[in-house]
Amino acid sequence: MALENCLRVSTPRPHCLPPLFSTSREKLVFSAQKLGFKKSVLNSTLSLPSGVANRKSRFICNAREAVNEAAQVVGDSNWDELVLGSKIPVLVDFWAPWCGPCRIIAPIIDELAKDYAGKIACYKLNTDESPNTATKYGIRSIPTVLFFKNGDKLESVIGAVDKSTLISKVEKYIA
Repeated sequence: MALENCLRVSTPRPHCLPPLFSTSREKLVFSAQKLGFKKSVLNSTLSLPSGVANRKSRFICNAREAVNEAAQVVGDSNWDELVLGSKIPVLVDFWAPWCGPCRIIAPIIDELAKDYAGKIACYKLNTDESPNTATKYGIRSIPTVLFFKNGDKLESVIGAVDKSTLISKVEKYIA
């Protein structure tokens, strides 16, 4: 995963720890090739602004960039075309990147998308990026999986459930 897809978040360090760098503005140079990064970040230099020497950092990466998803992304702009206009049954996973249970069922949704390719369409809707559709269908907690057939909402499953629960729902609509 490349560092350009990551966001650096700083949090204050306890005052009892010594500063990370001796001066307020030093550069951290790393060899990205040894770490397996793309050529675009090879021999990159990360400048640390004044005051960051007294902070602990962590990187938050965009999960969509890091994972090869089998389920496609749907949003407010293409909802009617992809979900309501689908000729086959549709499974939609309402999720958000900050949601732990959403990350738990994400691989299950991707497996279902692969296993039932051509029989059911699987989509993921990020509720942070497409709040209008989430509001329209009354999504109050995530993850929520909705099932559609011929443009009609048939059923919902709320929370991180096991694969067998979702398989039983899918099997009901592809028969």
